[in-house]
Amino acid sequence: MVRKFLSFLMVLLVCACTAESPAPPLVTRVPLRPPTLITEAQENVPMLVREVVDGRTVELESGQRARISFLAEPAVCWAAAAIAFATKTLVDKPVRVTSIIPGEVNLWLEDGTSYASLAVREGVLRAQDAAGALADAEATAAREKRGLWGPPCNGVAATPTIATAGTSPKRVQPTKPVVVTTDVPPVATTPPAPVPAPAPAPAPAPVPPPCTVAYRISGQWPGGFQGGVTIRNTGSAAINGWTLRWSFSDGQAVTQMWNATSSQRGAAVTATNVHYTATIAPGGEVSIGFLGSLRGGNAAPASFTLNGTACATG
Repeated sequence: MVRKFLSFLMVLLVCACTAESPAPPLVTRVPLRPPTLITEAQENVPMLVREVVDGRTVELESGQRARISFLAEPAVCWAAAAIAFATKTLVDKPVRVTSIIPGEVNLWLEDGTSYASLAVREGVLRAQDAAGALADAEATAAREKRGLWGPPCNGVAATPTIATAGTSPKRVQPTKPVVVTTDVPPVATTPPAPVPAPAPAPAPAPVPPPCTVAYRISGQWPGGFQGGVTIRNTGSAAINGWTLRWSFSDGQAVTQMWNATSSQRGAAVTATNVHYTATIAPGGEVSIGFLGSLRGGNAAPASFTLNGTACATG
């Protein structure tokens, strides 16, 4: 009896030793999804700027576009200069970004400078809802007339529109010159004495040109500059459509123009009005601006013609 009990106990021990242990439960790992610039916050992410879309919008090396926070929309009269400044400062430069809201980023230069503060301080862009340090930077730029706070913008972002309210311009027909002749009455009784030839009529007084052109250089850097031209109608009739021509003497070239369209052949430059600058009322004026390239000096043009008529300069 004892032997049977011991045999049964041995069978139980062998079964217990050979039983397989249960496999541990499988753990499924969920891969982490890296955050994206536009939708999730990132802090101090280093990257390069690939392209400048406008003065406050950039395309990063990842191909994503984002607007730089705290900057207002570029002024029309300073848009080209804002792109030039942003391109020189940001493109292919190492920067760091922090997300503010979806689609906007705060951009920091390599030395820790905020691009928004730099652009506002240099007068390239205005601050959006300026407050604190940005308000101080904008006030300094305005006081020192930097960038768009100087000509041609003078701190105003609106596109200039020149028109005479409530009236349509009328062309004044040129008058025909009046010729005065002197008749010598014949003498019937005696032969007439020789009549001296009439004295030549005095030369007419010079007619002042119907326009004045003021040329200015508002900024210059190695290899380039920004210039502007103001056309003033000093005549008595409105100018409806115009073409302004001048020539450079130092090899300058116009690369971009606003408030007019430009073309250049050699040294000769032609600027033609766009639709909103076509009419210049008597006593009115219109301003155009442009970016140019330099190869040496940067002398101002000596003369200008408007619709083929020479203008005074000043």
